Amino acid sequence: MANSSSDSAIRTAGLGMTYSPGLFQPTKVGLQNLDLEVPKGSIYGYLGQNGAGKTTTIKILTGLQFSTTGSAWIFGGDVRNSATRKSIGFMPENPYFYEYLSADETLDFYGKLSGMDRTSRKRRTDELLTEFGLNHARTINMRNYSKGMRQRLGLAQAMLHSPPLVILDEPMSGLDPMGRRDVRNAILKLRDNGQTVFFSSHILGDVEEICDRVCVLNQGKKVAEGPIASLLEHKIIEVKLAFTGVATEGNPVVVKLATRQWHDGVQYHVLVDSEEKAAQITDLLQKNGAVLRAMIPHKESLEEYFVRVTMADGGAGPEYASRTKA
Repeated sequence: MANSSSDSAIRTAGLGMTYSPGLFQPTKVGLQNLDLEVPKGSIYGYLGQNGAGKTTTIKILTGLQFSTTGSAWIFGGDVRNSATRKSIGFMPENPYFYEYLSADETLDFYGKLSGMDRTSRKRRTDELLTEFGLNHARTINMRNYSKGMRQRLGLAQAMLHSPPLVILDEPMSGLDPMGRRDVRNAILKLRDNGQTVFFSSHILGDVEEICDRVCVLNQGKKVAEGPIASLLEHKIIEVKLAFTGVATEGNPVVVKLATRQWHDGVQYHVLVDSEEKAAQITDLLQKNGAVLRAMIPHKESLEEYFVRVTMADGGAGPEYASRTKA
């Protein structure tokens, strides 16, 4: 039965996935009671550590595996119905292509699978290869493509038939800064065209920059969801100060107030965890002849929020914790 909603591109209710690793092995829970609602025309970020359940969710939404509990719908149609999945463009985390086909031939092949006519296939191939900077390599076999080039072609394949919903698993993976910029711009363009984008990513700065809403998954459970602006704390959690006219050994009073302090040979830098301490240190140093060169307040980022909510739910992965402390 369809669970229609005029405003939802994706909807799940009680979605769950358990695995049986083998005889006498404990059952593994991949996803627990997931309720999601992704608005049409939005960019939705799906976040979590490795093994949190992101790819499992994406496989269920794209019909690559069936959930053990709950239901999922795409534009009101059950994801188990093959007709429903025609409205999806999908790129897996590690896209695979036939090694002896060129980019032209690859996109033409996928265009035929999507039911596109020859003229439309040619037009969209030209547009997307230009957009993702692959025009120069359109006749080169896939076996000669780098990981970044494969990622770009995977995105082109997902967008080829202009689907109303594009699902991307780690689309920024393996891309250099220019490639990530191209992907961000392509995703924003999809939203401008009224399409919906649902994607997972470990690059939280990119997610924060372009997403309307995010969901944080931890150990198969949803631990937070909503518009980014409503999730992040608006209070200032850190202030960075820079002074000239301070001795290289710093100031002993500042050492007691600061989270960190160091001298780079030209400026004396101070990090504090409140505006009150920033004002106190500034007043103290200026009275001793120092000149304030910069005062930069810092509010909570999406990466810091991610670590905070996952730690509260049982712990974030060391890669996130160490990066945040660095």
